[in-house]
Amino acid sequence: MIKSVSRTTLEAIAQFFRLESAGGLLLVAAALLAVVVANSPLAPFYDAALATRLTITLGGYGLDKPILLWVNDGLMAVFFLLVGLELKREILEGQLSSADQVVLPALAALGGLAVPALFYWGLNHGGGQALNGWAIPTATDIAFALAVLSLLGKRVPLSLKVFLTTIAIVDDLAAILIIAVFYSGDLSLAALLGAGFGVVILALLNRFRVQRLAAYILVGIVTWFCVLKSGVHATLAGVAVAAFIPLRARDQESPARHLEHTLHPWVAFAILPLFAFANAGVSLHGVGANLLTGGVSLGIVLGLFLGKQLGVFGMTVMATGLGLARRPEGTTLGQLYAVSVVCGVGFTMSLFIGSLAFEHGDFALDAAVKVGVTTGSLLSAGLGLLLLHLTLPKTPVTQAASSQLDDE
Repeated sequence: MIKSVSRTTLEAIAQFFRLESAGGLLLVAAALLAVVVANSPLAPFYDAALATRLTITLGGYGLDKPILLWVNDGLMAVFFLLVGLELKREILEGQLSSADQVVLPALAALGGLAVPALFYWGLNHGGGQALNGWAIPTATDIAFALAVLSLLGKRVPLSLKVFLTTIAIVDDLAAILIIAVFYSGDLSLAALLGAGFGVVILALLNRFRVQRLAAYILVGIVTWFCVLKSGVHATLAGVAVAAFIPLRARDQESPARHLEHTLHPWVAFAILPLFAFANAGVSLHGVGANLLTGGVSLGIVLGLFLGKQLGVFGMTVMATGLGLARRPEGTTLGQLYAVSVVCGVGFTMSLFIGSLAFEHGDFALDAAVKVGVTTGSLLSAGLGLLLLHLTLPKTPVTQAASSQLDDE
């Protein structure tokens, strides 16, 4: 598989990993800053800024939301637009385009979805509203996870990075479906019809091979507004828009690739850190040990830290043992186990799902989510980094793909 990869593709993959890793480190810094600010004399200003309402109206229609929801519903729609573009590229041309490439990470991702949810359900099945958070520990944060791998530099084989990335991409696809099915509110028929009309226009633009991104973005903004008003979560509009932006184009640069390349730095270095800063700040004043040992926080911690590694590694061993898939080239079971632990870094997507699960919950639930996600993610990152350090070669790996290209 690696032997057939072109030099251009390898350079694009390398750039992607560098960008995601750097963004992940910034993401961690933003989250830590949020916790510091939320527990400092600046806390009232932090809370007031997030609660400040911003109103935008046009022709009698408009939106009036606090800054926090503009971040979660608006900026995160841009993040999901980028996720959608990446998914489309991977499905049509990348790691998800052939069965032999996707079987192992897809099965591993499935285990990494099911087992954490069972951990959480086991601790909260009688807890009423608490059960709404079952999907929180099922996510993997690709930026944060790749940041962990980046700390080990060239000791990490390319095949191991691709394995982790593909698992995270499948996780993102699952998260999109979970949000659409389980975390949409009361539906508005008129707004749904408006959103549906927007999707039809996007499909026609694609059908008639319109290449101008401005047309898709303009229709996409209107579609986002309708989806937001419909009761379906607004971030799904980003995925819908991405599905219709052309990936292939004659005699010019691919519109989808151009937009993906443009959005990457904005998402990695602005949108996700801003989301982390706005959502990770939890005041520890008056918080006791019972918060961490409560069903919600404990279910998230155990789901991310134990459920993820057991699910991902268990399915990996089963699939390779039964001959359903082959182990990634140049990797050992110890390295795959270490990556399975790193998959428990759920941070951004887990916080986002938590904000949907307990959108109208009280402070205790909100704090439990933030403490649980942060604790589970840090434990997974710390143990995963240690295991990778112990199992990876002590000297930089010569990437097979790069050497093969040099030979060609």
